[in-house]
Amino acid sequence: MTGPVDVVRPSWETPQRARRLLLASTLSHVLPSISRVAGAMGLRIGTAPGLLDIVDDEGGRRIDRLLQRLARELTTAETEAVRVTTDPPSDGVALATRLLTAPTLAVELARRGVTVEMSLLTDAVLWPVYQPIMSLTSGGMVGHEALLRGRVDGREVGGGDLFFLAERAGWLRRLDRLAREAAITGAAGWLGGADLYVNSNPAAVHRPSVCLASTEAVVHDSGIDPRQLVFEVVASHAVTDREHLLSVLEHHRSLGWRIALDDVHVGWSSLALVSVVRPDVLKLSKTLVARLHEPGPNAIARALTELTHVQGGLVVAEGIESEQTADQARAIGADLGQGWLFGRPVRPEPESEPELVLA
Repeated sequence: MTGPVDVVRPSWETPQRARRLLLASTLSHVLPSISRVAGAMGLRIGTAPGLLDIVDDEGGRRIDRLLQRLARELTTAETEAVRVTTDPPSDGVALATRLLTAPTLAVELARRGVTVEMSLLTDAVLWPVYQPIMSLTSGGMVGHEALLRGRVDGREVGGGDLFFLAERAGWLRRLDRLAREAAITGAAGWLGGADLYVNSNPAAVHRPSVCLASTEAVVHDSGIDPRQLVFEVVASHAVTDREHLLSVLEHHRSLGWRIALDDVHVGWSSLALVSVVRPDVLKLSKTLVARLHEPGPNAIARALTELTHVQGGLVVAEGIESEQTADQARAIGADLGQGWLFGRPVRPEPESEPELVLA
């Protein structure tokens, strides 16, 4: 697998030092607690029902220290129950708009690197890696799953850590878009006729026609046939807001993209989910595949496979690390396999690595 790969250096909207905080909360005890801490630090305080106005007349350094103290003294639940806007405008309409879109205090602390080491995102270089997906009957390679990786100070960081930080900082939608578009761009030079599996979180797509417009453009520019794209949705995400999920998937299919339901676990409720989503590809989780030797999980896996086949879909068994597991996956009727037995996620070896800065 050779060809050019794009290295992505994202730009993030990190907050500047603030001289004034306007906080709002419906929890009666939180704002008085914050007010006491701020007052003890010599900050100027104004109050109104449900609001707390904090001003630093010395340039914002004490507000920096205040935020650090709040990260230590408030619980996570409390910081998530407070909305905050920094250096609010004086115009009433602009202020109302700012308040309506204000992040939680938890998000503000994360973006400022107070509660989470945000250098993992702000200084990260990101790139996709690809793991092969093989046919369990012919043994041939039929696709690749794209996964996100990052590098900070010479250390490689997994996609799970990157997405955790992005969600904490309110940047999930942005990182999700960067990851799926980098995956498509990075595979354009070598994919050939194989399928490309791309992970995506429905929570990162508010309105499909708007949020997926740039991804659609990247697919067009890449020259990859839209029918080769399989967008993976994790089963646990599918359960949280099924109506929204179905609207997102309907838009995917209108563009010719296929849908995979990823990480399907043990549980008969999975059958109902498969019936509703009707995925083009069902991916049995590593946990379920590792238990195929047990009667219960084996029966569930067979039922999921049969239902998927009746609906016209394919089944991928994930986490295959031995020939024995591959044989068990074949025995339940799985069509495809993915795991270390067939290959680990690897980065294509390019002749050159052009950096792609995505705004």
